[in-house]
Amino acid sequence: MAHQKKRHVAKEIFLDILCFTLGGILYGISISVFSEPNQIAPGGVTGISIILSSLFHTPVGTMALILNIPLIIWAIVELGYKLVIKTIIALMLGSISIDVIALLVPPYQGDNMLVAIFAGVTEGAGLALFFIRGGTTGGTDTAARLLGKRFPHFSMGRLMMLIDFCVVFISAVVFKSIESAMYAIIVIFVATRLIDAVLYGTDIGTGKMLFIMSQKSKEISEAIISQMSRGVTILKSKGAYTGKEGDVLLCAVRKYEVYRLTQMVKEIDIDAFMIIGDAGQINGEGFKENGKEEKTLKDIIKNRKRKE
Repeated sequence: MAHQKKRHVAKEIFLDILCFTLGGILYGISISVFSEPNQIAPGGVTGISIILSSLFHTPVGTMALILNIPLIIWAIVELGYKLVIKTIIALMLGSISIDVIALLVPPYQGDNMLVAIFAGVTEGAGLALFFIRGGTTGGTDTAARLLGKRFPHFSMGRLMMLIDFCVVFISAVVFKSIESAMYAIIVIFVATRLIDAVLYGTDIGTGKMLFIMSQKSKEISEAIISQMSRGVTILKSKGAYTGKEGDVLLCAVRKYEVYRLTQMVKEIDIDAFMIIGDAGQINGEGFKENGKEEKTLKDIIKNRKRKE
């Protein structure tokens, strides 16, 4: 058992290094080859760094790293260093890649639509590789996650969109070009869609049903409820071979939530056994039905308390 855990840890470290390295290269290409030379600031801290580079001729990667330091410190205070360590590694690799690739690869300054599309594709692919291994490049997603703790009535997606579009608006003023802002929106759209396709598949609205078997079922169920605002059903079980009784957790989630849930379970119990299947349709509290807005578990509990 100990040997298997060592092999698993070694495999995870190798995959982290591989994905972070490839992600950093792709992200660096997106910024240094496509976005920055064409004055396109696709939101976030990197977008701000591109604007500052245009004004003061500062290296984009170095500036992004400096601007992210306060966010990283804030994240460590709020979330703890264990949840931020991969973000720090990804941030450093991404920032270094931007400046190194700027020195090694010539910029592309052709058709602006091609620039926007390929900037979005390379950025999306790079960020998806970071996200797959539990890291981020800091910036918008880290800021949105931290602001979400202060303003829970705003979704993380909406906060990220608000921050990005503020940067895009500023870029239009600084570059004195509405077209620059329009191309930045295309970059954001392409990158976001690609990230969704890589992480969650093309049909991101599909539901998933998970059966989780673990000796730490109580800790896992509490984490799902508190961190993901999803409900959990505890089913009593009995092993056919061992005869031991235990619990099986049943949880329904949206497809885009599967990766986060499985990673969370692995962090609590690396030996947990999970079965993941498609749920063709999920109706009821906590899920969208008849076009109504989807509510979180917290919203449902609040509504029930009001009724009582």
